[in-house]
Amino acid sequence: MRARVWLFVGLAAGLLASPAQARTVCTVLADADSGKILLQDGDCDTRVTPASTFKIAISLMGFDSGFLKDAHAPLLPYKKGYVDWGGANWEQPTDPARWIKYSVVWFSQQVTRHLGRARFQKYADAFDYGNRDLSGDPGKHNGLRFSWIGSSLKIAPVEQVRFLEKLVNRKLPVSARAFDMTEEITRMDPLSNGWSLNGKTGSASKKLADGTPDPNHPYGWFVGWSRKNGRTVVFARLLQDEQKMPVSTGLRARDALIAELPAMLDRLAR
Repeated sequence: MRARVWLFVGLAAGLLASPAQARTVCTVLADADSGKILLQDGDCDTRVTPASTFKIAISLMGFDSGFLKDAHAPLLPYKKGYVDWGGANWEQPTDPARWIKYSVVWFSQQVTRHLGRARFQKYADAFDYGNRDLSGDPGKHNGLRFSWIGSSLKIAPVEQVRFLEKLVNRKLPVSARAFDMTEEITRMDPLSNGWSLNGKTGSASKKLADGTPDPNHPYGWFVGWSRKNGRTVVFARLLQDEQKMPVSTGLRARDALIAELPAMLDRLAR
C-alpha cells in the first residue's frame, strides 16, 4: 500500500513539473453582419506579431495592385538566397495558391518589394491593420521583408476579427477582384456541419534582447471566417507555446479550432 502511495505522489509531482505544451491566449468569434461578439475568451486585446496571418492582407494588396493575377499567376521561381526555413515546399516555383497553402515567406516578400515602402504603408493604414508599424527590426531597415514576422507589426485578436469583418463585407479600399481572389486562395475544406471555411495560420516568436527569435515561446494563430445560410462568422485563435514543439504552433491552433468550430457555430450562430 505504501509503495502505491509513493508511486501516486511521484506521478503527480512529475505531472506538476511538466510544462504545458501551449496556452490558449485568446479565442474570439464575431457575427460579421452585426459586429456582435459571440465568444471572447482570454486576453484578446494584447497585440502580438500577426506572423503569416498577414498574408491575407498581403493578398488583398497584391491582387489590388495587379502584381498578383489569379490563383496560378504569377508563378515565381525560387532563387538561392531566399528565406528557406520552410524546407522543400519553399524551394519550388510558387504561385498565389501555393503561397497560401505552404505559407511561403519569400513569395510574400516579392509582393511587398513590388509594392514598395510607401504603397505598403498606405495599404496598412487604409486597412487600419493593428499598430500599422511596418518599420521592421530597429536599425535594420527590413520592414518590407520582415515587419510582420516577430517584428514591429502587431495586432490583437479582436483587431483580427474586425479586419476580417471589413474583408468579408467588402469594406476595404481594394478592388472586387482582390476580394474574390483572396477568398479563393484562402478557401479550405468545409466543416463537418456544412459551414464553409476560409482561414490562414501563422507562427512566429517575439525577439529576445539580442534580436534573435525566442524558440521556446512562439505564438500561433488561426484566423478566418465561416459561412452558412446567409450567416458569416469571423474568428481568431491565438496560442503561445511554453516549450519548443515539433509541430508549429499555428498548425496546432488551426487543428484544435477546426475540431471545435462546428459545435461552437451550432451553439452560437443560431
